[in-house]
Amino acid sequence: MSIQNTQEKVSAMTTCAGCPIGLVARTVLGLVDGPAVVTGATGCMEVTSTIYPNTSWKVPYIHSVFGNAGATISGVETAWRALEERGKVKDQKKPKFIAFAGDGGSYDIGLQALSGALERGHDFLFVTYDNEGYMNTGHQRSGATPIGSSTETTPAGKESIGKSIRRKDLMQIVTAHRPAYAATANVGFLADFERKVKKALEAKGPSFILVFSPCVPLWKYPESQTINIAKLGTETNFWPLYEYENGEYKLSYEPKEKISVEEFYKTQGRFKHLFKRKDKEKIFADIQDITDKEWKKVKKLCNN
Repeated sequence: MSIQNTQEKVSAMTTCAGCPIGLVARTVLGLVDGPAVVTGATGCMEVTSTIYPNTSWKVPYIHSVFGNAGATISGVETAWRALEERGKVKDQKKPKFIAFAGDGGSYDIGLQALSGALERGHDFLFVTYDNEGYMNTGHQRSGATPIGSSTETTPAGKESIGKSIRRKDLMQIVTAHRPAYAATANVGFLADFERKVKKALEAKGPSFILVFSPCVPLWKYPESQTINIAKLGTETNFWPLYEYENGEYKLSYEPKEKISVEEFYKTQGRFKHLFKRKDKEKIFADIQDITDKEWKKVKKLCNN
């Protein structure tokens, strides 16, 4: 994937330094063997790859609004099947239909369209790059934002620890639709991510990948630390890696030693206020308890 405008000049994407979403798109499209059609919900990936008159996409690309990436890719896939039935594309290889959306366009605003697409059983891959907030619109909290995170809409203060409620479990929402394939992934575990993309592209029916994608501006960490922080998210069980295939769950990675989730929180400025509180020990004990229970739930699903 490269930047290409109408005059065939090539330049870079306009993402923030340290942003991994270009890596997410390159990884997915780099594993497509043949044609592809992509839709992108409004969000960081869309605005940094399609600033007129430039585009990063050398495949047919449709800009969806924030909430309808699932509906858009459903329509494209349905249109192809209609053309097949009429014999209009009999000499052409079927494209891979791929949707990209941030957590706003997946967990929240786009959840209804994603659910409908999964339920109807369209043949597509939906990729969520999860940076745990609405970054494109000013760093507001989303359904993916974790407890304790200070955002523009959940600011930390004397009476607030930041976001006070747990994030949604989008993987469980998706797997409740019984897709052909679903998995969590992490930009810090690239080989695992690539393996899962291959499986998702080979699946017949709807597939889904939820990719952990740290964000420098909201998470507030040095831009050189993106991959290290992403890895730490999984090593502390904050972001478990597992997959769902043929109705069964399978664990992809288990840390060799237990590292407290507090170590993950220490790496980011969005949580710095928690370490200044008198009740910080209780706060982190509660967050660790939630993390441990979620990890046990994943292991139980995977029969580990």
